[in-house]
Amino acid sequence: MAHNIDDAQRQPARHIGFLLLNNFTMISLASAVEALRMANQLSGEQLYAWSTLSVGGQPVRASDGILITPDSSVDEVSDLDTVFVAGGVNVSKAYNKSHVRWLTEMDRKGCNLGGLCTGSYLLADAGLMNGYECSIHWEYLAGMQERFPLVKCTNRLFSLDRNRFTCSGGTVPLDMMLTLIKQEHGHRLSAAISEMFICERVRDTSDQQRVPLRHVLGTAQPKLLEVVALMEANIEEVIEMDELASYVGLSRRQLERLFQKYLECSPSKYYLRLRLLRARQLLMQSSMPIIDIAAACGFVSTPHFSKCYREQMGVPPSEERATVKKQQSALPDQPEAITEKPVYGALKPVLDEQSKEVFSAAKQESTFGSVNLKDK
Repeated sequence: MAHNIDDAQRQPARHIGFLLLNNFTMISLASAVEALRMANQLSGEQLYAWSTLSVGGQPVRASDGILITPDSSVDEVSDLDTVFVAGGVNVSKAYNKSHVRWLTEMDRKGCNLGGLCTGSYLLADAGLMNGYECSIHWEYLAGMQERFPLVKCTNRLFSLDRNRFTCSGGTVPLDMMLTLIKQEHGHRLSAAISEMFICERVRDTSDQQRVPLRHVLGTAQPKLLEVVALMEANIEEVIEMDELASYVGLSRRQLERLFQKYLECSPSKYYLRLRLLRARQLLMQSSMPIIDIAAACGFVSTPHFSKCYREQMGVPPSEERATVKKQQSALPDQPEAITEKPVYGALKPVLDEQSKEVFSAAKQESTFGSVNLKDK
């Protein structure tokens, strides 16, 4: 009898949908889903249920080439608490108006929204991240900042801002999910999940994405890293070399020696390279006119920008843009949403049965129910 009362009092599982975009990154999706699976296993309760979704229920190919058949079409679900957009490579071409309309409808229904890897790009394009802090993989950070000025882009690994949950790629979704699980069900459960996945430290919202240079140099050259950080933060308004040196307490000659020793180039050449790499991101990830890209990357004239770009990248900016457009036009179009009436009533028993099967399998594990949520 007591067991039945407990079942009656138990909160229904949170249903989380993962909207898969073409070329989504598999590691990000798996990192998010596995945290939910382990939360159920360790608690001995069905705290979470999840479904993979696509427009029209069509199969979606991940960036590693694996073709995934989703659980259902977006039109076949209606009881979602949270939707995560799973993005990846070439995200700006991986969705259409059907994706935007459905996410907007989910927002109107009060659904929490999130993005994995580059998934927040679609949310921003739909106008659903305006005024919110937003994390995205560092490769797309420049394009996001330029195209969506109302979005509070950040270099943090993940951001939790009210009902928006966004993160960069790789294994970061695991850290984000553990943080959300901790908020909902306590530290004991999130810590136990971390131990099961042999995760030495759960990163939080204060952790920043590591830029390649920091990863290479570590903390051995703090002044060099500080100068590079200043360069990266001042792409449009270029700082003079003497001013950069004075900011970190060095002479210009000392600064030049530091760059030559560790980066094998002068500070000015490194700064130029950073600006041109930013320009390349904008050429490939945005539709900004080349003249605007030149200004956004600190060049006083378009001809000077084109000359520097051609010398460094081997092709002029116009040719780079044309090549990208040609490659993108060769990609298959996303299917439009099916306009038939939702059949969630018929599909729900199937999804529920799948969820029960996963939960039943977890009961065979020795860790099943090892975390008592009643004592949290």
